[in-house]
Amino acid sequence: MPGTSGLSRRSLFAGSAAGTAAALLPTGTATAAPKPKPGAAAKNTANSATSGASYRAAYHFTVPDQWKNDPQRPVWIDGEYHYYYLYNADYFTGDVGTAWRLATTKDLVSFTDRGVAVPKDTTPNGDLWSGSAVVDTGNTAGFGAGAVVVIVTMSPGGGTDHQEQFLYYSTDGGLTFDNYGTDPVLPNPGVADFRDPKVIRDEDRGRWVMALAENDKIGFYHSDDLKSWTYVNGFVHDGIGVLECPDLFRITAGDGTVKWILGVSANGKSSGLPNTYAYWTGSFDGSAFTADASDPQWLDHGWDWYGAVTFEKRDASGAVDAAARYAIGWVNNWDYADTTPTIDCDGFNGTDSIVREITLKKASNGTYYLASQPVAGLDSHVSRTVNLGDVTVDGTKVLDYTGISYEVTTELTWSQLTGAGLQLRRSPSGGRHIDAGIYGDYAFLNRRNTVNADTSGKWQESHTPFDPSAGTVKLRILVDRTSVEMFVDDGRYVHTSQVFPYLLDTRLALFTIGGSAVFRNTVIREFSV
Repeated sequence: MPGTSGLSRRSLFAGSAAGTAAALLPTGTATAAPKPKPGAAAKNTANSATSGASYRAAYHFTVPDQWKNDPQRPVWIDGEYHYYYLYNADYFTGDVGTAWRLATTKDLVSFTDRGVAVPKDTTPNGDLWSGSAVVDTGNTAGFGAGAVVVIVTMSPGGGTDHQEQFLYYSTDGGLTFDNYGTDPVLPNPGVADFRDPKVIRDEDRGRWVMALAENDKIGFYHSDDLKSWTYVNGFVHDGIGVLECPDLFRITAGDGTVKWILGVSANGKSSGLPNTYAYWTGSFDGSAFTADASDPQWLDHGWDWYGAVTFEKRDASGAVDAAARYAIGWVNNWDYADTTPTIDCDGFNGTDSIVREITLKKASNGTYYLASQPVAGLDSHVSRTVNLGDVTVDGTKVLDYTGISYEVTTELTWSQLTGAGLQLRRSPSGGRHIDAGIYGDYAFLNRRNTVNADTSGKWQESHTPFDPSAGTVKLRILVDRTSVEMFVDDGRYVHTSQVFPYLLDTRLALFTIGGSAVFRNTVIREFSV
């Protein structure tokens, strides 16, 4: 997919991977990790560099080798989720272009690598960009009941300015795919941005619906057989860059209210907004989406949660939960996509967020919003729990705990306070750390005082609204080798940022400003995946 600025995404793939990352490393560079074989558990424990240092995440999904970017919506097949993502096996040679690689999982925490499912460059149309897979249980496309069909963007000719939609299909449960000829199933009508098809089944009307990113518009299309598509309507919104990776789904709130959600990956930096996943609540009549409000809400307010997708929550029997969905995002940013120490230490570039469960909730002002929580499957991977109980803090209190990858939960309470929070991955001297907490009327995540890829210095602290009169706030923070995800007040707001603390920065501190606070029920959990 092309980027939203001067450089195209394809040109970023050809960057000097090791060269741009080397400056971030606190130790000397070393050889890349060996390439794992398909079928191996993707447990994020690949061998580190010869120095013994590893920046591979402990409990977040990482690509086994080379490069990954956009997640593709996981689908449920034979009792497990099939997670496809964009993968470039030629990243280190400087060649551009992605295939679809596959990992499978039952608990959305532990993944097994299955290798490349939809290869690139097997037709004259070249590599594969983003799209979506569906299970055609009704054999509408004629490939057999249960065939897995992928509708994907490709750019014939190897450029980026002629985007069309093509079809691949699988008859072996989504492990391997064949192309449905070399002609597009949805040709380009003569526009520059025409990509990222998201296909859903409209059971109420017995047809397929596609949402397609078309610059500042999401176009809607109908099909009976996944092979022929007709334009029916569009939703337009400007001011947040080129809209990408659309999402469309229905969800039921706890009070029984049913809403449709239209989501996009978008860049709102120029307007002081995130560049993550924007969404609107509203209604959808099968052809047109009507938003409840003109401005979108955001599912993440950090700097690094892009290309995110949501997908169905199913139980072990495969039944769909209408009141919840899952979500996963790419923890990176096109402004500095090639800059990470994982390239030199571990031979890869590509980390995802933790899978999140999202639900629809009603705010005090009557509006509806999506709340997020880390997937419950994490509970089955806890390897150590440190229960600190209630901790009273006035100033800065360095805890006895040390760690690199963990989760910390706490509820802050106070009577008079200006700000409070946690210093994560604090250095022995206290000079380096990531700050997470509240200050005045906002919650924040600040990575300025640790190593990170934003050399501009502009995108160091993210904010979300906070009411200090509440006198309390719940924080749940996931810390891993190259990321921090902060969930505020039961997931009303989330901040995700990429960070690269030195591996010797293992301390944890609590702090307050302008008063004292009690950090209640403070618990640290570590995970083994």
